[in-house]
Amino acid sequence: MALLTGLMVAGLAACGGGERQDADEPSGEFPVEIVTSEFPTRQRLAETSFLRLAVSNSGDRTIPNLAITIFIDRAAIRPFSVRDPQEDLAAPDRPVWVLENDYPKLARPGTELTELDGAPTAGAETANSKTFAFGPLGPGEDVDAVWKVTPVRPGDFTLRYRIDAGLTGKAKAITFDDSPPTGEFAVRISSVPPQTRVNDQGEVVVIQGKRGTAAVVQGKEGPVVIVPESELPEGEQGSP
Repeated sequence: MALLTGLMVAGLAACGGGERQDADEPSGEFPVEIVTSEFPTRQRLAETSFLRLAVSNSGDRTIPNLAITIFIDRAAIRPFSVRDPQEDLAAPDRPVWVLENDYPKLARPGTELTELDGAPTAGAETANSKTFAFGPLGPGEDVDAVWKVTPVRPGDFTLRYRIDAGLTGKAKAITFDDSPPTGEFAVRISSVPPQTRVNDQGEVVVIQGKRGTAAVVQGKEGPVVIVPESELPEGEQGSP
């Protein structure tokens, strides 16, 4: 995880002149509890899913800035992408999931995840696109964060996450046994997409073509075409 911490520090240092954002971040250990960790392990192309991570401050001090780092591939720039090994590519990231616009969002008690589209964004983006910061968290308080994603690449993937108490590594989150609060999901994405479509709100569309079924997903980075596994180039089928 040293690489992830280094990326967060480097990103903060590059945020323009003046005093660093993390100048006042205290040092120390801050106990947390991962209350909820949910993500479907069996998914289909173009079928939207929710990643839900709820974290509670189980200590007696305020956490300076609760941060969640998500990644599939440490070498990729974005959290839900893998890096293409080819050299000299202008955009080497290849999305596995497309993150819905305005996510992550915060779930409130009694709110269904399907009702979150109308809720405000959590505004958790940081200089490192893999890390989402949710601000200070007082003792006994919790953050219930939700990412709405759509798979666009078939195969087997491991999505990992780490909880931090700040953006520099000075404030360290720990669990009850002093271990780092981390987790992962082993996900299989089927190459058979459901029958869906993309409407004017940016939801998914399925296009029936001569070579089979393809889907288009509208996300934060623009539209992404989903190609069934049978139409992937040889050597890419069934592999991240």
